[in-house]
Amino acid sequence: MKRIILTGGGTAGHVTPNLALYPALVKEGYEVSYIGSYNGMEKDLVEKAGIPYYGISSGKLRRYFDLKNFTDPFRVIKGYREARKLIKKLQPDIIFSKGGFVAVPVVIAASRAGVPVISHESDMTPGLANKISLKFCTKICCNFPETLKYLPQDKAVLTGCPIREELMTGDKETGLALTGFNTEKPVLLIMGGSLGSVKVNQAVRSILPDLLKTFQVVHLCGKGNLDETLTAMPGYVQYEYISEPLRHIFAIADVVISRAGANAICELLALQKPTLLIPLSAAASRGDQILNAKSFKKQGFSEVIEEEEITDEKLYKTVINLYNNRETYISAMKNSNQSNAVYRIVSLIQENAH
Repeated sequence: MKRIILTGGGTAGHVTPNLALYPALVKEGYEVSYIGSYNGMEKDLVEKAGIPYYGISSGKLRRYFDLKNFTDPFRVIKGYREARKLIKKLQPDIIFSKGGFVAVPVVIAASRAGVPVISHESDMTPGLANKISLKFCTKICCNFPETLKYLPQDKAVLTGCPIREELMTGDKETGLALTGFNTEKPVLLIMGGSLGSVKVNQAVRSILPDLLKTFQVVHLCGKGNLDETLTAMPGYVQYEYISEPLRHIFAIADVVISRAGANAICELLALQKPTLLIPLSAAASRGDQILNAKSFKKQGFSEVIEEEEITDEKLYKTVINLYNNRETYISAMKNSNQSNAVYRIVSLIQENAH
């Protein structure tokens, strides 16, 4: 039996790619364990997936002043000792790290124990935790061609982001039944991220009558963002949030309007959905969504409108052009090195495991 430890935590983006790899690793005969923090959000997600979970102490590495900066180094040292004991006990052939601060002591302990480590960087530029881990890794996977220049040449591999297998199993008929749509008009899907986006919602709703002349519209608008005045509008369906049935909604979508978070756009790439990306403004973030969106536009996968540039006319014209030229975008996505990440990463794991 081959053994692998997965690690990563702090946000869903550090956990869901690990969970996406899990079925493929089991299929290849791996016994899978997970190391995360004692009570991080990763604990519930991993245990729900039925993977044995081990918690360690973790601290955060901050670039700003905080009193915890004085105590967290001791938590990291404790986490390193706990990780070392777990690695000795679990005897992994390899470790896969999705980053986040809990992964740092695990990666260092693995390297010291002579266990190969493959890590994955979702964003365009490596975060602080992955920067620290770089020299202890055997290989580093990334989502964007532009990221390769920030990584050691002999370790960097462009793979894209592992996508949950079930997203690829959507059924069109189920999607049409869920929404009450038909096959007479194409479907436009609008996604504002897990919390929804007031800016995206407002922009779309202001041109909804025009959009409905061409499309049927599914709108995932986020918690508390439903507009009751639009519920009777034929061809328009809105949800606060959709979990499991999302795969069926993807199956009926011809084009998509979305935010530009790394995991979300990699899912759209894997599903080969032509997308108009409206990245989160640099005023409200560190600007990583803008970089993500520009990369996808440059590669021919998407169109981009920045928040500050949205007008009714520009939004409408861009969506219509996207739909009319959809085959060009689909063709670019089909030829991408980033669209079969699970297979690429599992192959790397196989090649580098002891």
